[in-house]
Amino acid sequence: MHPDNLQAQQQFHIRQRIRMMVNQYEVHAVAPDGSEGGLLAFAQQKRLAFKEQVTIYTDDSKQQPLLGFKARQRLDLGATYDVTDHAGNPIGLFRKDFAQSLLRSTWHVEQAGLPQVTGQERSMPVAVLRRFVDSLSWLPYHFDFVAGGQPVFSVIKKWGLRDRYVVQIQHPQADRRLVIAMAIALDALQGR
Repeated sequence: MHPDNLQAQQQFHIRQRIRMMVNQYEVHAVAPDGSEGGLLAFAQQKRLAFKEQVTIYTDDSKQQPLLGFKARQRLDLGATYDVTDHAGNPIGLFRKDFAQSLLRSTWHVEQAGLPQVTGQERSMPVAVLRRFVDSLSWLPYHFDFVAGGQPVFSVIKKWGLRDRYVVQIQHPQADRRLVIAMAIALDALQGR
């Protein structure tokens, strides 16, 4: 998809494919009726990697990278992930706030030209239940990302056998590639 067309998107659907040795994610446009539209991107993450890296391609043939994100360090509890385009040029970054995430997962997103964006689990009760009651770890979680008190984007996990998300973008300057990377990271990295 051309970057201008991607940037025009206000909403995405992301769903995880079930595979044994890798995490795979499909990013879809949203059709006018609200259903899942055409494939916009395809991501793959190797499980159990020492240094997290996810490549996001234009489709599931994995022939043309669109962007990627990579941890700066190995095994860092508050790791910072650099997001780059297909040529390795920086798009932005995101990092987990380890201290705040002990009770309620919190992430910070940085993009040139925007104030720092902070994303946090919407529901404190759900966040606490997911952490302290193992049998409830499957509860869906929703994240709201804001900057200066204004909504930037949200990631809403849907009920189902496999992970599915609706991503809604409210801020017109939010780079959709960075939003896609963060949304995928919420699934791929959240349990770490």
